[in-house]
Amino acid sequence: MRGYERLYVEFVYYFNVERDYFECHEVMEELWLEEGRSPVFQGLLQIAVGLYHYRNGNVSGSIKLFTQGIAKLENQPEILYGIRVGKLVEESRTYVEKLLRLEEEPFDFYDLDIEVTDPELDDKVRELIEHPPVHED
Repeated sequence: MRGYERLYVEFVYYFNVERDYFECHEVMEELWLEEGRSPVFQGLLQIAVGLYHYRNGNVSGSIKLFTQGIAKLENQPEILYGIRVGKLVEESRTYVEKLLRLEEEPFDFYDLDIEVTDPELDDKVRELIEHPPVHED
């Protein structure tokens, strides 16, 4: 597994497949702590939590977490860790713009996708679709 920690693969799986942004937070926080508190991992975690907050009706929390995540990711390379970070940043900015106009232009929650650019990472995520991870509570 070329540089893809199990927890990172699980993060992408929970984000793109299960749409479980709480679990995204759980696995990415564990990885973030293990890997020396990488700002990239923290930014990805914050984008997921931004989605989690909006899905649960916490608009101000969503804006705050999206904004923090964007700030950590916006100066990163377009493609990093087998994903298209730049696209996620742009889509997150659009989400924040919509959240800021929510009172004038309400919109329903929608998921974002992390575009996987590395076939190896894609294969690892597909393996989890066939054999989902099990976490103890």
